[in-house]
Amino acid sequence: MEAGIGQPVTENVERRVRDSFGRQGLMVHLGAVLTEVRRGHVTIRMPFRRELSQQHGYFHAGGTSAIADSAGGYAGFTLFPDNSSVLTVEFKMNLLNPALGDALEATGRVVKSGRTLTICQLEVVADAGGRRSVVAIGQQTLICLAGRPDAGGRDASDRNEAKNPGRDG
Repeated sequence: MEAGIGQPVTENVERRVRDSFGRQGLMVHLGAVLTEVRRGHVTIRMPFRRELSQQHGYFHAGGTSAIADSAGGYAGFTLFPDNSSVLTVEFKMNLLNPALGDALEATGRVVKSGRTLTICQLEVVADAGGRRSVVAIGQQTLICLAGRPDAGGRDASDRNEAKNPGRDG
């Protein structure tokens, strides 16, 4: 594990991570909340809603994987320079147990941070009335986009314009 993982972050790093997280439409859609931001360590919680389930009533693996990916990405982002952004290069998840509970909690932890690539461990735990069980684990590779600050993306009207230049609508 990298030195200093789990230590507090500066106010600037916390704000940068929380601002970026707030711009993720998927996390808003899933109802996911950033609950912990530490150096190389981030936790995201997603409460259960019927819309997030699969046919057996468990959390769907898509939501499970999405919060794990974001937790790892932001864990790495806490170690990146101010004038940079983060993208996932790859990740792999193993689903260990049915994801059944009141909420899922995904934690990303940096294992190795390099100048360009960063490796994270991912863990997702189901919380069922205070009883916790690991439902998924994974590994992730991130890329630091140095010199490309994490900034607001295009909104829907911008994407529409890119697909249909010159059309209203």
